[in-house]
Amino acid sequence: MKKMEQLELDAYRSEINEDMRSLVEKYRRIFGWDIPEIDQQAADKLILAAMHTALDEINAR
Repeated sequence: MKKMEQLELDAYRSEINEDMRSLVEKYRRIFGWDIPEIDQQAADKLILAAMHTALDEINAR
């Protein structure tokens, strides 16, 4: 039997995924405003790397 915490996480997994996608889109828009001729693939890599760093910092607490 799954632990209660896992069951709770499973119930919110799609919402977490959507929130993460929304964050990526938010920063894509911001990059686009600041740099109109942006290399979207390079920007996506930078955004995702920053998100990974932030998650690592949160996880280290």
